[in-house]
Amino acid sequence: MFILQASSLNMLKIVASILILLFPAIVFGECTCESEDIQDNNDEALKYKLGSIASILVSGALGVSLPLLGKKIPTLRPENDIFFFVKAFAAGVILATAFIHILPEAFETLTSPCLKENPWGRFPFTGFVCMMSAIGTLMVDTVATGYYKRSSLKSTQVTMDVENIAGHDHGHAGHVHHTVHTHGATQGSNAHGSEELRSSSELIRHRVISQVLELGILVHSVIIGITLGASRNPDTIKPLLVALSFHQFFEGIGLGGCISQAKFKVRSAAIMAAFFSLTTPIGIAVGTGISSVYSETSPTALIVQGTLDSAAAGILIYMALVDLLAADFMSPRMQGNMRIQLGSYISLLLGTGCMSLLAKWA
Repeated sequence: MFILQASSLNMLKIVASILILLFPAIVFGECTCESEDIQDNNDEALKYKLGSIASILVSGALGVSLPLLGKKIPTLRPENDIFFFVKAFAAGVILATAFIHILPEAFETLTSPCLKENPWGRFPFTGFVCMMSAIGTLMVDTVATGYYKRSSLKSTQVTMDVENIAGHDHGHAGHVHHTVHTHGATQGSNAHGSEELRSSSELIRHRVISQVLELGILVHSVIIGITLGASRNPDTIKPLLVALSFHQFFEGIGLGGCISQAKFKVRSAAIMAAFFSLTTPIGIAVGTGISSVYSETSPTALIVQGTLDSAAAGILIYMALVDLLAADFMSPRMQGNMRIQLGSYISLLLGTGCMSLLAKWA
């Protein structure tokens, strides 16, 4: 009836595939431009890389876990007003991540002088890939939601038909009085079925949103993890360590809020939270392993990184604007409560502001 538990495992396979595809592209790309890194200090750099793995792992796990503690902390439950504020803040973080952190990096990468003028200098591939990624996300979002809604509708209809048949047979056994009683029971059953269908539809929507959002975040996490791990300059790693720790914490709050609304089983929620928490540290470990042969200015590495960054930006922009902000800000509950609206506006601006400020360091 709902998205299968195996879908979380499928997401791990997707991330693993990205790593497999990205690894040879980065390692074997021919370097045509000189790296800007200063003289290596491998021992000191390795120390900061290990520290960044621990710091980012803890901050990411903490951020994604906070909204999932709604069962333990009533204030963080989706039905409370404060949850709107938390979700608006998180949506602002995700939106700023796409516009302030990922897109500028993608533009810089795909317009690098290390790439050939034709075609990379003659067409805005960054904007094109971002746009197509957003359209693709819309298609996946629509198809997945429609499919699971139809499955839910069929399941609910079968249940209602069985109840109506049972009620009809009971009415025949008891003559007219029981027939009238059965009719009332049938109406009650229909009303209950409609309410159940509406609740089921919203739950399906939240589950699709949380999984598509996590996919977009994981694609970006792989890139930033490998980039940090492959760096051999301690002066570059130090600010990234702090900035990415805050980055993962705020992003985790956004993803955790969506997972909380989706009401996954404990196992599925834990798997999704673990994927998010581990992806960037794994990327750092991979980047550390290939740092001796890595060239951030090789054409192939630039193309792969720029394309994936553009795609991740498109996914996150769509999810933040359509599935997170528009869905909440246009909901009847927020439309009818100015206090929630004002608080959500402030939270949104704080989220975008905090994430934008981090661009000064990373």
